[in-house]
Amino acid sequence: MPNMSLKKNEMPSQPADVRNKNFSEVALGYSEEQAVDEAQRCLHCKHKPCVGGCPVQIDIPAFIERVAARDFEGAYRIISESSSLPAVCGRVCPQETQCEAKCVRGIKGEPVAIGRLERFVADYHNSHAANETVRPVSNGHKVAVIGSGPSGLTCAGDLAKKGYEVTVFEALHTAGGVLVYGIPEFRLPKVIVQKEIEGLKALGVKVETNMVIGKVLSVDDLFDMGFEAVFIGSGAGLPRFMNIPGENAKGVYSANEFLTRVNLMKSFREDCDTPIMHAQNVAVVGGGNVAMDAARCAKRLGAKNVYIVYRRSEKELPARAEEVEHAKEEGIIFKLLNNPVKILTDERDFVSGIECVEMTLGEPDESGRRRPVEKEGSNFVLNVDCVIMAIGTSPNPLIKSTTKGLETEKWGGIIVNEHGKTSREGVYAGGDAVTGAATVILAMGAGKTAAYAIDESLKNK
Repeated sequence: MPNMSLKKNEMPSQPADVRNKNFSEVALGYSEEQAVDEAQRCLHCKHKPCVGGCPVQIDIPAFIERVAARDFEGAYRIISESSSLPAVCGRVCPQETQCEAKCVRGIKGEPVAIGRLERFVADYHNSHAANETVRPVSNGHKVAVIGSGPSGLTCAGDLAKKGYEVTVFEALHTAGGVLVYGIPEFRLPKVIVQKEIEGLKALGVKVETNMVIGKVLSVDDLFDMGFEAVFIGSGAGLPRFMNIPGENAKGVYSANEFLTRVNLMKSFREDCDTPIMHAQNVAVVGGGNVAMDAARCAKRLGAKNVYIVYRRSEKELPARAEEVEHAKEEGIIFKLLNNPVKILTDERDFVSGIECVEMTLGEPDESGRRRPVEKEGSNFVLNVDCVIMAIGTSPNPLIKSTTKGLETEKWGGIIVNEHGKTSREGVYAGGDAVTGAATVILAMGAGKTAAYAIDESLKNK
């Protein structure tokens, strides 16, 4: 019998006043009974609208049907045909604006909890399955992948399954890209990321860390080494700032630096060699997922007051609704319709406050959102000793500046066609290196598209 409940099964989680003091995962995952009950809410629509909302085209009704039948390994096999990172996507993919937004059950209630079911299936597989990965027979072709974030890992995984000899070149000392340096442990445990990477290695993917392409090796060098195609998935790690007075003060971080110190360097541990300021009052400028991550990390580091300073209203917040809700539950203070104009400093050049101005919303701008306008004479000061800028990132220009014939946008994004092919022969790109900062699942979709194009180009050689 189908489950016609209008509401999803609730996700078990740590209490807010407990989790805001630790870095353990907030969401605890469905039990088997909860997963089966939720799967029975699926109507198995013939036209599968949810699949159309998935950037990597997972056969969602098919895997949910297997969950309802308690064939959890069968469900995992269906997901893994399309996704190389199911345990990751089940945690950080914005399903509410993609697959779940298309779910028919959402018309008169809440959609099926597709993301929570994907997470359950992946976690079940990782806990129960024997390591039985069969390495494909090599087809003799070599492909280089620059960057081990979601787009690079997806491209590498899809090609490895087809027999390509793939080597991933990662600039940092640990593979995973934004999955390890950007997303906090309490949203995505790093053991999950490493488990997914180990699965790719079992397929034959080689991972070379501490390899800054453009410095250690160039794209030309990669071709000289025998690689027949190169995929650039180097992300968008160059932080943006507001260029307001005081931004160079001690205690001002880019969100990239702050989150890298916390997530990759584990600065929240007492034995960490990479220190970070344990501020009492923190202002995080921005309203996206990165801003929520930075604010929630600052709270866990012991800050008494953490403010989200965002120039638009809550309706325009670009962060996932779930992340905003979790941040509020954990005590993050939202200062909406406010914009920083100056960072104040003391005699030692440390942050002592942030001057803001109140905003109103005018006519829509080119993004389609109502344009924020300053209210004259509304300036005020927030007393903070740390400011974290989370207003976006752009691609690092290193690869562009060292690769001949690679066309880019004025703001730095690599120009590609619909297949991920760049202006340079044999070079493909995808993810944030092309679009600027976006979601994990969109980066994965770009990696999948490029892998297909590379295969089409090389398989007949």
